Amino acid sequence: MAFISVKEYAQEHGLSERTVRNYCAQGKFPGAVLIGKTWSIPSDQPLPQRINAHNKISPLLKALRAQKESKMKGGIYHRTQIDLTYNSSHIEGSRLTKEQTKYIFETNTIGISEEAIRIDDIIEITNHFRCIDFIIEHSTEPLSESLIKQLHAILKTGTTDAQKDWFAVGEYKRFPNEVGGVETVQPQKVGSAMRMLLKEYKSKNNPSFNDMLDFHQQFESIHPFKDGNGHIGRLIMFKECLRFGIVPFIITEELKLFYCRGLHEWRHTPGYLTDTCLTAQDNYKAILDYFKIKY
Repeated sequence: MAFISVKEYAQEHGLSERTVRNYCAQGKFPGAVLIGKTWSIPSDQPLPQRINAHNKISPLLKALRAQKESKMKGGIYHRTQIDLTYNSSHIEGSRLTKEQTKYIFETNTIGISEEAIRIDDIIEITNHFRCIDFIIEHSTEPLSESLIKQLHAILKTGTTDAQKDWFAVGEYKRFPNEVGGVETVQPQKVGSAMRMLLKEYKSKNNPSFNDMLDFHQQFESIHPFKDGNGHIGRLIMFKECLRFGIVPFIITEELKLFYCRGLHEWRHTPGYLTDTCLTAQDNYKAILDYFKIKY
């Protein structure tokens, strides 16, 4: 029997080396052999089969749905709403603190602040809470243009942007834009680019963690909306993780620079983004462990 290294297996199957080592340690590769501190894997070793979310809903999704319906405080739903909304908003430049975000979620009021607060920050925070509810409700549905546009409509409704004639809420951009000085797809080509991206993604019946990251990077490169692309991209990843039984993750303030670098370097060094998101996933697993939710 021929054996290959963790690195070779990872490259062949589009996985991170960390994921492959975890598969070995968890016994998901029965033929793998540990020699010293190095794993050797049979060259014909198939990928472990994951339970598709179409057949079984994960304990996490069950908990999120139940706690959402019961309006339960202090559980995984409450924690996810605050952590995901606060961190995603801070990546986009919101100046609301985590305490203010928590207060808005719990009381639907803004409280008192010594500093001036942008109305749009408050509106987008409350809209983001609704977006999370939306992806929890629709998590098992296939990803589509319609669903992505619905998310954008929920996020941007009521904002200053929504009042501008040229800003298309829930629709693809009408004018060209750049991201950090980098050109994105021209408006007239966005529709076809998104359909091509979704077709490619859907061809993977049970996408891997790296498949989702690849979709995310391409989505951000297309930049289909005039604003809100970062929020929408991260919400899509969270939804798809729930759909396919993968532990989701939240990019925190501490991981922001590594995350941005990972997106920029994805085509040349995919490990930057993969390792960053796996670190974020480990952080979310620790939260699941605390709430005793299996994964």
